Amino acid sequence: MSANRFYTHFDTETPGQRRAHEGEYRSAFQIDRDRIIHSSAFRRLQSKTQVFLSGEYDFYRTRLTHSIEVAQIGRSICAWLQQSSDLLDADFFIDPDLVESACLAHDLGHPPFGHTGERSLHVLMAPYGGFEGNAQTLRILTQTIFSEGREGMNPTRALLDAVLKYKTLRAEDAGAKNHYLYDDQARFLDFTLGGRPFPAELTPGKKRNGFRSIECQIMDWADDTAYSLNDIADGIHAGFITLPKLDAWAAGQSLAPDEQQHLEFLRKAIGDGRVEARLNRCIGDYIRGCTLAKSAGFLSGATHRHQYTLQIDSLLKSQAVLHKRIALDLVFLSPALQQMDHKAGFILTRMFEVLRDRYIDRTGSRLHLMPPALESEIEKAEDKAASARLVCDWVANMTDRFAFRTYRRLFDADFGSITDFV
Repeated sequence: MSANRFYTHFDTETPGQRRAHEGEYRSAFQIDRDRIIHSSAFRRLQSKTQVFLSGEYDFYRTRLTHSIEVAQIGRSICAWLQQSSDLLDADFFIDPDLVESACLAHDLGHPPFGHTGERSLHVLMAPYGGFEGNAQTLRILTQTIFSEGREGMNPTRALLDAVLKYKTLRAEDAGAKNHYLYDDQARFLDFTLGGRPFPAELTPGKKRNGFRSIECQIMDWADDTAYSLNDIADGIHAGFITLPKLDAWAAGQSLAPDEQQHLEFLRKAIGDGRVEARLNRCIGDYIRGCTLAKSAGFLSGATHRHQYTLQIDSLLKSQAVLHKRIALDLVFLSPALQQMDHKAGFILTRMFEVLRDRYIDRTGSRLHLMPPALESEIEKAEDKAASARLVCDWVANMTDRFAFRTYRRLFDADFGSITDFV
């Protein structure tokens, strides 16, 4: 395969040495992608909540189908930019395999029950370093994806940079509820930055978290595209977003002219019974609405990945924002989903409390409640924070269904049989 001048050894370097296979036919970024796809962490996404609890209906999106959709959109943005931008060339382009890897990996760290699970674990883990979905993704990629040996996949620097939407350590932004990395991940952040310290103007929090490689920007817009178009389609199909509900919602809003235009487009799609087709067509608009511009940052001298900015058509950005508002108000804040959120938070809290007594505080019984290998690792943990992180890993890895079953085995007197434990 011909060399791509966009990337150098700085981009393909890994935290540890990668074993070179004789006759290797894959690029470093293709190896990243293949390791993600063939991991149990990726497979678990098939039973993790996107909007609705997995398994409620066959055709609603899960974290897995969402991640696949994001990956397709990300690759298409790369192809569009290579075709349309005079800043790229046949041997100088944004690698679609790298972007696909970031898109497939971006939700690996999300726990069961969607954002409710993330908020619950953030509260429960507050004394032990917190919990954040993006930070957990980094932990999976670098430390735990191959669970048999508690090893990471030794990802390339470019992949880590593409996945890390947030680059602020928790200790640097006291009180943050999300958008942080765990403090013990400083070494992986340092590797991602090539050992270069942040300049003074990139203060912790929003400014620092806004510092992103071009691949991370593409992944983020692909995620926004899938979320604002495909997830709202699920909300319509599920009956949460109807014409009467949409009209009642709009009556209480102060909408700009462009937002009125977007609302009318959505109303017509619902009225014509063409929701899937119309919103799918918008995906192409969101891809073609991307342009590439030159920019500069403190890593621009080290890599081309920090020499470009993804620019998005403002009309499309306003449509995405409007769709998110509609989804939040009519779907996520609906009584039906809020009731499920309450139950999900209750389940995770009760489970974690039992595991905390047994494995973190070690004040409860000596019953074996977790897999033997993990129990053994917790016994060797140096302090409560390390024990808690291992307990949190196990809970965060759970699918929705496995979390429900585990809760019932612990608390439901009528649930459990020999076959249920096998």
